[in-house]
Amino acid sequence: MSKRAVLEVIALGVEDAVAAQAGGADRLELVTDIAADGLTPSAGTVAGIRAAVDISLRVMLRPADGFAAGAAEDVDRLVRVAGELRAAGAEEFVLGFLDADGGVDLATVERLAGELDGCRWTFHRAIDHCADRDALRKQLDGLPGLDTILTAGSAAGVDDGLPTLLAEAGRRRSGEPGYEQRILVGGGLRLDHVPTLRAAGIDAFHIGGAARPDGWERPVSVAAVAEWRRVLDAEGVLS
Repeated sequence: MSKRAVLEVIALGVEDAVAAQAGGADRLELVTDIAADGLTPSAGTVAGIRAAVDISLRVMLRPADGFAAGAAEDVDRLVRVAGELRAAGAEEFVLGFLDADGGVDLATVERLAGELDGCRWTFHRAIDHCADRDALRKQLDGLPGLDTILTAGSAAGVDDGLPTLLAEAGRRRSGEPGYEQRILVGGGLRLDHVPTLRAAGIDAFHIGGAARPDGWERPVSVAAVAEWRRVLDAEGVLS
């Protein structure tokens, strides 16, 4: 069955969310504190955005800058917050934690996945900072609800990560275990990357700064999102 490419836009509040939907976004990633690369928003923010738009929302579960979950009490707190966000209307999430050696913090990820009780979720760009991408993917394989990996292919961004993205897209097409999840490309993503990525079979794209040509202090631009939508649609649909 054919499908158009998914466009996910970072939203910090209701104004962003409304503009992103108007521009043609399919989904939002909800975060706060973009200076820390996106932390968990409040339940009130989630509820407000859920009431304002009807596209899909994925809510960040990340308590602090970096990719460590923190002490046991920090993880307990994050589990409680996940429950509060679900009560506020969140049905999809974004998360990802590494241990001190750069491997996946599987205990924390498994605990949160269990708390989400089947909700769909994305493992975010922690994969671009891990010691072994393939090992991380294999460890995550089969976790309930995991359907997407957000990645630039490199901690430095899509320019450096493009060969990795293309290789992983090929492994996904071949059905290799650990590579079944949709690849959502984000992190230094530009419009000129799109044709190469689409030709490789990648069908999901994540933008933040690209949706804000006037900077992060300004809200999402309807026109900027609409241009991404136009380019993605011009590349056609994948089967």
